[in-house]
Amino acid sequence: MDKKDIISVQNNNFPEYEDIRKAILEAKEKVVTTVNAAMVAAYWLIGKQLFEAQNSVDSTYGKKLIQYASEQLQKEFGVGFTERNLRNMRQFYECFPIWHSVSAKLSWTHYRLLIRIKEQKKRDYYVKECVDCAWSVRQLERQINSFYYERILATNESKRAEVRGEIQVLEPSVEPKHLIKDPYILEFLGLKENKAYLEHELEQGLIDNLQKFLLELGKGFCFVARQRRITIDGDHYYIDLVFYNYILKCFVLIDLKTHKLTYQDVGQIDFYVKYFEENVKTDGDNPTIGIVLCSEKNETMVKYSILSENDHLFASKYKFYIPTEEELKKEIERERFNLEQKFEDKNE
Repeated sequence: MDKKDIISVQNNNFPEYEDIRKAILEAKEKVVTTVNAAMVAAYWLIGKQLFEAQNSVDSTYGKKLIQYASEQLQKEFGVGFTERNLRNMRQFYECFPIWHSVSAKLSWTHYRLLIRIKEQKKRDYYVKECVDCAWSVRQLERQINSFYYERILATNESKRAEVRGEIQVLEPSVEPKHLIKDPYILEFLGLKENKAYLEHELEQGLIDNLQKFLLELGKGFCFVARQRRITIDGDHYYIDLVFYNYILKCFVLIDLKTHKLTYQDVGQIDFYVKYFEENVKTDGDNPTIGIVLCSEKNETMVKYSILSENDHLFASKYKFYIPTEEELKKEIERERFNLEQKFEDKNE
């Protein structure tokens, strides 16, 4: 019996599982530039298959199906397919049972917020506003939490434009610091936090999971190159990862480090950025952004290096798992302390 036959036998009790696998594999085969639309489509199809399976048989079977599918999908595709996420996909289909009502312009994170809205008319209104006004996830969340829909209905027609314009005042302008994350969560790699990894292993993992890495990077990122070689006076240097952000209209260089941030790391990314500025960037591009993606940041190094002065150089750490509530609290306190220090330094 070959591997295909074994898989078929294993899935006899849950034939829908193979359909779910097929949906994911088809989505992963699509080009990187359409990753968002492809994954939203896959999640909708998975939700449809789960919904139909659970409504055609007894509830016990349906519950076991999600549990089984979650366990198997996580083994093959990573931790993004928890039971909770699969239930979100099923709810996604329940809220948007007609595929043509799903907009390719909205991300899965948009839809995870939208499916929490129980009233269909209200939910449809937010979808339309999201698409027409190109709201980010943060903008959508802010509008929902501020009862935007209810306030629009309660406002006279002559003053509704003022309510609609609030988001432009509240939302900061698009700048590099608003798009760069810290930390980046690389949970999709399935790596253990307590193991030492070589930089090329980390790089290979990101390339193998490029679609998920693009989603983690955020909005507007497109992959350009890996190990981009630059040559100066006969010496060759290699930039780990090069992206282009079509929102910021600039190149984004990422230098991977599996150790704590050092002064040499800062100097290296500054060197790469300056080279791109002089030799690669075109007249229509904005200043190049450089990111040192390291296992741990050195806040003192950040304070006393060019990172504190240059708005286009960043140091961000990566984590292999989603932080716990306690870790998030510590992270918030750390960032608050850093902001207070910057404010004090600025006013000295």
